[in-house]
Amino acid sequence: MITQNMNVSRKIQISDIVEQAERAAQMVNQIRSRMLTPNAVKIPPNFSITQLASLCGIDKGQVSYRIGKGDLPPGRMNEKGSRREFSLEEASVWVRHYRANNQRPAGARAITIAVGNFKGGVTKTTTAMVLAQGLSLRGHKVLVIDADPQGSLTTLFGIMPDTEVTEDQTIAPLVYGETTSIRSAIQSTYWHGVDLVAASSSLFSAEFVLPSRQMKDPEFQFWDVLNLGLEDVRDDYDIIIIDTPPSLSYVTINAFMAADALIVPLPPNALDFASSAQFWSLFSDLASNLVETAGITKTFDFIHVLLARVDSADVASDVVRSWITATYADKVLPVEIPKTAVTSSSSAEFGTVYDISRYDGSMKTYSRARDAYDRVNDLIEVSVRNAWTSQITGDF
Repeated sequence: MITQNMNVSRKIQISDIVEQAERAAQMVNQIRSRMLTPNAVKIPPNFSITQLASLCGIDKGQVSYRIGKGDLPPGRMNEKGSRREFSLEEASVWVRHYRANNQRPAGARAITIAVGNFKGGVTKTTTAMVLAQGLSLRGHKVLVIDADPQGSLTTLFGIMPDTEVTEDQTIAPLVYGETTSIRSAIQSTYWHGVDLVAASSSLFSAEFVLPSRQMKDPEFQFWDVLNLGLEDVRDDYDIIIIDTPPSLSYVTINAFMAADALIVPLPPNALDFASSAQFWSLFSDLASNLVETAGITKTFDFIHVLLARVDSADVASDVVRSWITATYADKVLPVEIPKTAVTSSSSAEFGTVYDISRYDGSMKTYSRARDAYDRVNDLIEVSVRNAWTSQITGDF
């Protein structure tokens, strides 16, 4: 029964919301401190001989042989002396040696991939993170750009957006016109081979600054700011990954126009499918308008739709999957990311399946999630290599 006291509850003031925001920020910091103790920073995983062999595409015997030969990092025995382990940095040396033929060829530049969807909760940020980690594990040097003011991707790197990120470490200086290169905003991360341009709530101002600059200067091209800012570093990286806001914003437009490729995570449920239709409609309207008014041309090397958070127990998802396949045809990647306890628990700990050195739960469940992401990264790597080939041959 609802009592009269419910009707006379105290009005919520702005000051109450400020206090709530402070409590929420404190709680996130407390959780992060517990998850990332003792140093409150993320630690990359170590790799066993078996895992290293898998990364390199060789057998364990070949790893032992090369350790004896002494020309590659030998790793070290773990604290218990029960197995040899390799750091992420050491593993990268091995991978680049054995996968040299898959690396960026001379004359090719970084392929920029924007991960986008105008709906939240579709694993957009997680997808950007696992792509960065997985592609770096294949020997590629990756730059990640967090273009979402919420800074969720920055948080996955163990960095708190509102307390540990300055404006100079974001794309804000580009937006304000204070610089023409993103280089000064780049920082290294806990994950060897992946650098970061972070995000913070200060990026919300971009939605006012960019149109204001356009109004003051008719020659200014608001959609090309990030693209021009990346030009200076495209020879320094193999792959650049941009995590975009979950809306059609000025920053999202910049990300898409700077990208050579798009990846759209899409869970197979009706609401997300309907949202994706709006995504394509709005983006196509925008692109067409820019083509007509600004006379620009824009092409993408590839566009992939990734089925994510797939619940095998949900019968309705089969129907939606058929809608997605019929709608997006060959754009749909032939692999699905399952909704598992592994992905849920790793997200709760500010991480992904690639951050896990040892999983305490079912290894079958872990392998199912890890294998799915590995297959996605294999497919993306193939698309990236094809894009490099197009750059060199001039086949656009």
